[in-house]
Amino acid sequence: MGHHTFDVEMADALDDPSRYEHLSAAELVGAAALAADDRVLDVGSGTGFYTDALAAVADRVYAVDLQPAMAARYRERGVPDGVDLVAADAGRLPLAADAVDVAVSTMTYHELPAAALDELARVVRPGGRLVVADWTASGPGEAGPPPAERFDAWTAAAAVDDAGFTVRRAESRIETFLLTAVR
Repeated sequence: MGHHTFDVEMADALDDPSRYEHLSAAELVGAAALAADDRVLDVGSGTGFYTDALAAVADRVYAVDLQPAMAARYRERGVPDGVDLVAADAGRLPLAADAVDVAVSTMTYHELPAAALDELARVVRPGGRLVVADWTASGPGEAGPPPAERFDAWTAAAAVDDAGFTVRRAESRIETFLLTAVR
């Protein structure tokens, strides 16, 4: 974890609809088992590509990104009602304990600092959910970060378990993995 952050100069690529090939909006919402009254943390939200899908269902979404320039790009594009933009390090989240029902990390797990999983366990309420989708180390590396910066589903699942979550689903795909867990 914590290899790098996404280059803001390439932020337009984050809004490319072909990203749904690796994780569709419907699949993310379904994996998160979102309800209309949920409070959601989107860690590594970037320009809001997946945040918008979460906001279409959930009551409140905290779109957290380390880079204020990503939030600025999101503002230019238009931020939906119910979304709070938060510039913060995922290892030091400015949210209260048990503040959210669901936390998601879409294609950013490899960028998160080591302390991020403990922070996610702190801010996700007991019984709350975690969804992680990222580029897999077992993939061919044709998209996403270099394979050396990736994790496989089982390594990520072990780290999520160690942080206090119970993994419910961990699957590897061609270029990505998807895992869901409950605190």
